[in-house]
Amino acid sequence: MRRHLLAAAAAVALVAGSGGGASADMAAAERWLDEFQPSSLTKEEQLEELKWFIEAAEPYKGMEINVVSETITTHEYEAKTLAKAFSEITGIQVNHDLIGEGDVIEKLQTQMQSGQNIYDAYVNDSDLIGTHWRYQQVRNLTDWMEGEGADVTNPNLDVDDFIGKSFTTAPDGKLYQLPDQQFANLYWFRYDWFNDPEIQAEFKEKYGYDLGVPVNWSAYEDIAEFFTGKTIDGSEVYGHMDYGKKDPSLGWRFTDAWLSMAGNGDKGIPNGVPVDEWGIRVNENSQPTGSCVARGGDTNGPAAVYSIAKYLEWLNNYAPPEAAGMTFSEAGPIPAQGNVAQQIFWYTAFTADMVKDGLPVVNEDGTPKWRMAPSPHGVYWVDGMKLGYQDAGSWTLMKSTPVERAKAAWLYAQFVTSKTVDVKKSHVGLTFIRESTIRHESFTERAPKLGGLVEFYRSPARVQWTPTGTNVPDYPKLAQLWWQNIGDAASGAKTPQEAMDALCEAQEQVLERLERAGVQGDIGPKLNEEHDMAYWVEQAKANGTLAPQPKKENEKETPQTIGYDELIKSWEDANAKQ
Repeated sequence: MRRHLLAAAAAVALVAGSGGGASADMAAAERWLDEFQPSSLTKEEQLEELKWFIEAAEPYKGMEINVVSETITTHEYEAKTLAKAFSEITGIQVNHDLIGEGDVIEKLQTQMQSGQNIYDAYVNDSDLIGTHWRYQQVRNLTDWMEGEGADVTNPNLDVDDFIGKSFTTAPDGKLYQLPDQQFANLYWFRYDWFNDPEIQAEFKEKYGYDLGVPVNWSAYEDIAEFFTGKTIDGSEVYGHMDYGKKDPSLGWRFTDAWLSMAGNGDKGIPNGVPVDEWGIRVNENSQPTGSCVARGGDTNGPAAVYSIAKYLEWLNNYAPPEAAGMTFSEAGPIPAQGNVAQQIFWYTAFTADMVKDGLPVVNEDGTPKWRMAPSPHGVYWVDGMKLGYQDAGSWTLMKSTPVERAKAAWLYAQFVTSKTVDVKKSHVGLTFIRESTIRHESFTERAPKLGGLVEFYRSPARVQWTPTGTNVPDYPKLAQLWWQNIGDAASGAKTPQEAMDALCEAQEQVLERLERAGVQGDIGPKLNEEHDMAYWVEQAKANGTLAPQPKKENEKETPQTIGYDELIKSWEDANAKQ
């Protein structure tokens, strides 16, 4: 009560000390304050931050701006609630469009190519960091915040509080995008089944080791085999879930770091050096030099081919028959129906839809019957590599946007990522971007109902989940090649080796065109001469790197599992030492 009275008193004082228009704006800020709870700031601090937005926005009052993002729960909250709040508080009208992820990229590409200002700001994946850095068509935010945009940069922005800033920082040390939402691609499993004594005993008798969270793909495969065909709670169970339709979303399935889980590329966080998880190699100047093994890349190397072979084997043997004909969006809700035991490739963005009352995978008290955990890794993976993908949709300002419009849009971008609103926004969408939000007491209270999401984001393990890095020089051009080529393997038209050979060759054709065009200057592609694999293996040994790794004689390693509760305890211990 005392805190509430103090906040009210602070609001009155701020309103009293402002002019007529500012008074109305502060009154709007106070009206919205309840919506912005909980927060990592006190109500007094929230009102101070909102007062700054009001004053900074004064020159742009009455302006109408257009911004765009993909359609996910977090962005729906921004578009329907936070945009309205921002408009009422600052007087800047925001049209926040929600469209498909592919459409966002298409609009951004069109603006890059035409110079026409389609949107004043984009929330696009940090996967485009290599594109933005090389083409130099977006404002780098480091210089923007210190220069042209200094008068509209929130002194309380606290860039160091953003957990994904390394994803949006280029090799030149500049920040090119501001994270707005993040979610990881983790392992999902039925915690209740894995802890059933009868199921545990049956598994131990058959495989000779304990049922638990699989640490490697060999254990995942055993668990998939074990559960497939069982009848539990009256339903036939599958030990795996995935999707395989030849569709653009199939590309995300693989560019979103599937190859890294297998052990493709080199060691390095956030991405392998010099070969990344796409199998693209760069030289010491960060110039892409090849994708195929013949040029020192790893897109068609043994680790990549192994990853595709396992994907197909598990999809065909352990997933529901209809999964092979599904897209990403069609497959996403399936585990919530209650007949899937585990899923190796599961986005935490689905969390909000997996904890709803009444679902077969939710207990009567609202706690989930499932948990999420770190992804198991393949036989080529070694410690020090990234282990999976993390999406980081991030605010991006194009240079083709007039400066006054960019300033107004930058104010909105900072508002929807501000400490004033971020804890509440994260409760709605469960896509964390700030350390202060992850550590907030409200998430400590809510953690038992979120299946391990909070524990993961508070753990030291989270740094191994990262987006596409800067080795990829033109994400829009290269990403579309993946679903077309891997789709041929999924349909049976090509073997995994043939599909990855075709993919790496297609990537190199794009790299070669960029090299000839010279559009990316001295950080654009510069292809290596071709050599046999033995040459590149020796080069890797001489340089202390890994990729491309030679094929292993035995790709079925000793299965290893860990108890989920033991895993969580190890994270707690590690955090206690930080």
